Amino acid sequence: MEISPFFCLTIGLVLVFPAPSSLADPDLLQDFCVGDVNASITINGFPCKPASEVTPDDFFFDGLSREGNTSNQFGTGVTLGNVLSFPGLNTLGISMNRVDFAPGGLNPPHSHPRATESGIIIEGRLLVGFVTTGNVFYSKVLTAGQMFVVPKGLVHFQKNVGEGKALIFTAFNSQLPGAVILSTTLFGATPAIPNDVLTKAFQVEEDVINEMKAKFGP
Repeated sequence: MEISPFFCLTIGLVLVFPAPSSLADPDLLQDFCVGDVNASITINGFPCKPASEVTPDDFFFDGLSREGNTSNQFGTGVTLGNVLSFPGLNTLGISMNRVDFAPGGLNPPHSHPRATESGIIIEGRLLVGFVTTGNVFYSKVLTAGQMFVVPKGLVHFQKNVGEGKALIFTAFNSQLPGAVILSTTLFGATPAIPNDVLTKAFQVEEDVINEMKAKFGP
């Protein structure tokens, strides 16, 4: 069978310039890029500090060594170890959080739009669950040493179901995973989401929405 020159050219272009969906993130072009979180320019991430200004402290972070404050309406304290508090993570695609729970404390339903989450229970007994886009709910009670994973973007929570305090460390494949907390996002947005939108979405009366906004509003 005779193969046309045009066919050969097309195959060659596909091999040299693959479809965008098959491309991976580029490799790092330098050893590190410590983020200048106070930079005046805006990019997808942070620009690098000049190498001459980088110090050993840029690669170490002790924020997760201290217990978080659980004296709040949820009974949890989340300590963030992302690029904003640990600029050495810039461009590396990883971060970690510490989550402390008072007895009965809840890390409320939320999602991370930019990352998959994995976590390990350090202390206590926690109910961990998430909901799929098909509205299927998966959950399990975990204890110290056990691990969980939440796929990227899915709504999930952790609740302390033990008698004492609880502690977990969570890891993300993003330097800044973001967090959308459903209750505070829907009822505490600024400017506020119109009441008629929320009453129809939740099929409740307006006084219920006003009560929720009073709890979670600014």
